[in-house]
Amino acid sequence: MKKRAIVTGGSGFIGSYLVKLLVNDCNFEVLNIDNLTYASHPKALKEVESLDSYKFLKTDICNNTVILKAIEDFKPTVIFHLAAESHVDRSIESSDPFIHSNILGTHSMLKASLSYWEKNNKPESFRFIHVSTDEVYGSLSFEDPAVDENAPYKPSSPYSASKASSDLLVNAWTNTYGLPAIITHCTNNYGEYQHDEKLIPTIIRTALHGSPIPIYGKGTNIRDWLYVGDHCQALVEVFEKGLLGECYNICGSQPFSNMQMAYKICDLLGQFEPRQDKAQYSNQITFVADRLGHDVRYAVNDSKIKKTIGWMPKLPFEERLMQTVKWFLKEYYERNHLSGGKRDSSVSSDKVHL
Repeated sequence: MKKRAIVTGGSGFIGSYLVKLLVNDCNFEVLNIDNLTYASHPKALKEVESLDSYKFLKTDICNNTVILKAIEDFKPTVIFHLAAESHVDRSIESSDPFIHSNILGTHSMLKASLSYWEKNNKPESFRFIHVSTDEVYGSLSFEDPAVDENAPYKPSSPYSASKASSDLLVNAWTNTYGLPAIITHCTNNYGEYQHDEKLIPTIIRTALHGSPIPIYGKGTNIRDWLYVGDHCQALVEVFEKGLLGECYNICGSQPFSNMQMAYKICDLLGQFEPRQDKAQYSNQITFVADRLGHDVRYAVNDSKIKKTIGWMPKLPFEERLMQTVKWFLKEYYERNHLSGGKRDSSVSSDKVHL
């Protein structure tokens, strides 16, 4: 008998990859619950949308009645809760959507999940996997050691504060009601189908458009980079082997400054799509005014998931980054071809987003 998974936010960047992994490789029946906001990418699910093992429900996760009925009807073995507003700049400009989705939405999912679990005699196999971020730990200096799962929360932005709040709600539902939940904290994801506003797509499309490649401040801020497929494989293994009530850090162990990442991508673009004038794409790099409260560095220690669960990234970072750049080159070429232009000015941007 197939296991059943609900994935909230399953039409987003990470969620869509997880849905495909569960359906194609793990023999799951999947219900994708997504409100199809600006960050969704339905095209990413074309290969599974006609399969009997895939179902879709468009709704706001704050809609308690609809969510409870969906869970009770589908009878999931596991709920992977990914639905969230995740853009730091947007949270600084307007925090309301982040409070709504990340805090109230998680509250709604927890209430419905607990009701379902209790009504079905608390099945031991059921899991609630809450997907969070390394940003809840706050900014580190360049000298600070990577933080483990016992580090205190020190969120800086409205986004990270809302995610920290959702984590605390999950812990409360586990400690008070016994809901079988696990929390994961991932670092910066990258890969195919990532939203245009994120760093890697922004670098690629502004470079191809011949526009300035915008980098915040001096470009010294450091992030760890995790391929989306490796992240999703980790989530499946956490469901299968993780201990209830625990947290697991998931990272790629690939820390780079924004400038280093920009140069890596510019070098790859020079190999695959050289400029007609033979100039270096890196000549287009331009520094812009820094983000408010821009965290200097994130770094997590992932020894726990490696030692207790045995998860490891599958392929080297360089191979995954090359794969990602090639995918975006093809994606942007197809967009431009359909629009009849060599370069698509509609996707130009004047900000780098992380």
